[in-house]
Amino acid sequence: MRSLALTLARTRVGDLWSRLWSGTPRRQDQLRWLFAPDLLTFGYALRTTITSLVALGIALWWELGSPQWAALTVWMVAQGTRGKSVAKARWHLFGMVVGTICAVALVAALPQSPLLFIVALAVGIGLFCFVGTLLPGPATMTNYRIHGMRASGFTYAIIALDGIADPEHIFQIAMARATYIVLGIVLESSVSALFQFRLGERARDRLTHNFLTAIDGAARSLAALLAGDGQVLSRARSVFATITTLSDQIEFAEVELGRHHGHEGDHARAALARIAVLLSRGLDLAALMHMPGGVPADGFHANAEGVRTFLLDLPARLESGDVRPVLDRLGALRAACRQSIADSLGEEMGSDSRPPASADAAAVLQRQRMLQHGLDAMLDDLEQAIIQFEASLHPLPHDHFHYRIRSFRDWQQALANSLRASVTIFGAGVIWIATGWRDGLTFLMFVSIVCSLFATLEKPALATQAFLTGALWAVGVSGVLVLWVLATPSSYEMLALCLSLPMLAGGLAFAYPTIILAAVSYNLFLPILIGPANQARLDEIAFFNTAMPLILALWYAMWTFRLVLPFDTNGMRWQMRTGILKGLRLLARSRTLPSPLYVIERNVDRFVRLLTNAEQTPEPVVDAYLQGILSAMTIGLNVIRLRAVLARNVLPPQARQVIEEMMGRMAQFSGRYGGHYGRTARAAKLAIQRITSEAGREANLATRMEMDRALSSLNVISYELDTNQMFFDAASPYLDSALG
Repeated sequence: MRSLALTLARTRVGDLWSRLWSGTPRRQDQLRWLFAPDLLTFGYALRTTITSLVALGIALWWELGSPQWAALTVWMVAQGTRGKSVAKARWHLFGMVVGTICAVALVAALPQSPLLFIVALAVGIGLFCFVGTLLPGPATMTNYRIHGMRASGFTYAIIALDGIADPEHIFQIAMARATYIVLGIVLESSVSALFQFRLGERARDRLTHNFLTAIDGAARSLAALLAGDGQVLSRARSVFATITTLSDQIEFAEVELGRHHGHEGDHARAALARIAVLLSRGLDLAALMHMPGGVPADGFHANAEGVRTFLLDLPARLESGDVRPVLDRLGALRAACRQSIADSLGEEMGSDSRPPASADAAAVLQRQRMLQHGLDAMLDDLEQAIIQFEASLHPLPHDHFHYRIRSFRDWQQALANSLRASVTIFGAGVIWIATGWRDGLTFLMFVSIVCSLFATLEKPALATQAFLTGALWAVGVSGVLVLWVLATPSSYEMLALCLSLPMLAGGLAFAYPTIILAAVSYNLFLPILIGPANQARLDEIAFFNTAMPLILALWYAMWTFRLVLPFDTNGMRWQMRTGILKGLRLLARSRTLPSPLYVIERNVDRFVRLLTNAEQTPEPVVDAYLQGILSAMTIGLNVIRLRAVLARNVLPPQARQVIEEMMGRMAQFSGRYGGHYGRTARAAKLAIQRITSEAGREANLATRMEMDRALSSLNVISYELDTNQMFFDAASPYLDSALG
């Protein structure tokens, strides 16, 4: 055994020696952000470093008590683009005002009641987290509405905890902290504006690029569908995630366009939403192509091949900037589909010189018309998307179009986030009171900051763990600076020179996705740990009395997040599944129907959320849930279309009756007890048989067209119910146990 260990050691030493002296190039991708950053990343890091040092210098010049908060605010607000920086600065300023008012009120109300003070502090930050979770947009670090509530909790904590030690001067303390924050925001916004050229033009280019990126992915997926790949849309996860991500970024382009821009952002959001609708039409077409007897005929193949060629060339055509030829070609393709539908109806119904088609031939012609209807509807949505894209490129005079940002509120998640933050802060306060720790307020302040920042995330423990890593790096670097380098400089210029390289490294790390949270932590806590001041230098005792509460606070918050209402991936999926089934029941019986766009965006939001939280979930389970979400979206849209057919009151009484009976079954569809899945599936098949038999006896052309539309929706619903029975049958146990 000993000889084996010696041999292994010699082998490793030999490999190391050969790597050092062989001259063989070695990959260093993990450190590429540091020694080979791109120009934009280096510019961001350099600009933010200079701005934070200027803010620190002004705070020292004004002889403010804690100048490090000005530098910290710069790093908290600074972003890679002008739009993001301005949006974040606005919400940070709003949050600062709210937090300052609440902190002054808290200290004024409870100056001599430590336990009640801790309770009020915990409840206040919990309320900020509750409101932040309900604000529009995803709960990510790039959603700056939520950041406004995070900034409120952040400011509320630092002012209240500083003021409770000296309640008689709470107003002066609050004004000082507000001054640091305003100084950092103003400086960062002013300096970043100096480095922005052709801002409006670049913002419009970004809107164009966003649409072309989304339409390229959607067009390729639909082209593959028309070529015969019926499952391509189920596998195209990135397309839906890309649409959501790009839609979130439009807000920042609107900021860069300035105050006097038109409604380019609204049209861009509508264009991306139409791409999601387009993909939903592709799901309908895939279901129709797989229905019994739905094998496409030559007429459909000819139209589908023309559409497929058009889709593959579409991004390049749109990139030229002139959409008129694209719309003309699209109109020609739609005309071919409608002509095929008219020819099929004429062949089935017959004429003076030709007898009607036989029953078997009529059934085949009817199925082909459904395919042509599906293809025409898909082209219609594509046309609407291109029209909205054109309006975003060339604003219309006197345009009043508005497309608001959708908000899908999860009250249960908001309550869980609020309770998690409140319990964590209250526990930290109890530790401070029970131990009488001299630096307990510092510990409580860092815990409150972490809860304000991360309690609105679905996995706050993972974010806090990354934050702890960055804090450890900040402690190491600041320890070298405080205990060795900064013991000698006596002027601001030398202080800035010593801080420039460590801050620049933090700015470069911010652009590397895998360590972005650690970089944020490093950039925020480095100025706090250094503690620059005019009249003194931080000694070893003061440094360790700041560093130790910081590390302990992050470690405590990380473990508390894991223990108090931890995020349960299985529970999230089960809740999502029951919510989907409840939504289908409401669509079948509700008096007021949501728009198709709402149904699509709600399910795409679920789709993206499931992908975001699928790290350790077995792949078959994730695929089944994704397929179930897309299938539920398809069923929901076709239920809305069937109810629109009923509302137009064109169908014969017998056809109308069977559809209403099917809707009645759907209203009880997959309830928590009893299921009703099988009854709903059988009702859909029965409705298809009844309407198909009656369609052959109908002589009115408008009624036949309406019956074809109803049959298309019924066939799609029946196909989706059969294909995803395990997902829709609520009488079955967890889907995970069946597939995991």
